[in-house]
Amino acid sequence: MPYECPVCHARLEVTGLACPSCQTRIEGRFAVNEFAALPPEQLEILRLFVKTRGNLKEMERILGVSYPTVRARFETLLRVLGYEAEAGSDVSVERARVLEQLEKGEISADEAAELLRALKKH
Repeated sequence: MPYECPVCHARLEVTGLACPSCQTRIEGRFAVNEFAALPPEQLEILRLFVKTRGNLKEMERILGVSYPTVRARFETLLRVLGYEAEAGSDVSVERARVLEQLEKGEISADEAAELLRALKKH
């Protein structure tokens, strides 16, 4: 289901339901749960989280990324859902981003070390 207007990017509403068997149509405004409105990338993280029964290490193995990257993606999912992130999660998410950049070769070990030291000061 599309969740965003292709023109203005506002969140779409469900205004109709149809029965594929008898063709009955119902129109109105229908509330969707918070999971139905997730962007595809966050929905995939949620599905994998459920599939692995919440095992972030298993998610790490399946996705082929580092544990901090999985953790950062999960924290992003929580934020998108509107759940409060745990105290200090902004620093942990930023730390995960730095480690992911290092893992991908986007920054050097020295640059990563400097960025991580700066995070410790916060």
